[in-house]
Amino acid sequence: MAEGLRERKKRQTKQRISDIATGLFLEHGFVTVTIAEIADAADVSVNTVYNYFPAKEDLFLDRMEGVSLRLARFVRGRDKGESAADAVLRELRAGIGAVSPAYGLMDGFDAFMRVIDDAPTLRARLLYVQEEVQRNITEVLREETGAPADDPLPLLVGGQLAWVESTVVGYITREMTKCRKATEVSREALVLLDEVEELLGEKVLKYAVRAA
Repeated sequence: MAEGLRERKKRQTKQRISDIATGLFLEHGFVTVTIAEIADAADVSVNTVYNYFPAKEDLFLDRMEGVSLRLARFVRGRDKGESAADAVLRELRAGIGAVSPAYGLMDGFDAFMRVIDDAPTLRARLLYVQEEVQRNITEVLREETGAPADDPLPLLVGGQLAWVESTVVGYITREMTKCRKATEVSREALVLLDEVEELLGEKVLKYAVRAA
């Protein structure tokens, strides 16, 4: 269905508020910038800001929902004859190999992380997102395999796959905060991903193969 005029305007307004807020946070820090200042800079009311972003953290981390659902989406979209791990590894390689900003491979990422490092509530939000990643992929694995609620395998496999992503993305984050070139970090992260894959057991690598 095509996006209506009202929906498009709402999406554009939300994006503009987020962009303005991010610019203020990068310049002045997350803690010091107020919602009132953001509303004033965006020429909207404080209530309008809260209508789009219930919490201040949502203004800076507004794309985290996509991150928390990423692995679950990879599993749901796996090919016939492909396991959950194969799909996750394939998609991670594709994104990192393409030097995707979705994995922190972009200019200015060091400034983005400095804002987070200086704000305890943002760091807490990232920890929550990491928990959501594992929770979401575990739920999808349980649904996809039909595993009963007391079967620990979806939790164990989901935990392993979430660890793979967090390990590689953590490496990218550390290296990008050193102001390194994204293309160089991308190549190194792919090597690390190969090494991490070798640590996974057959039960993880062959779990939840989609029927041909």
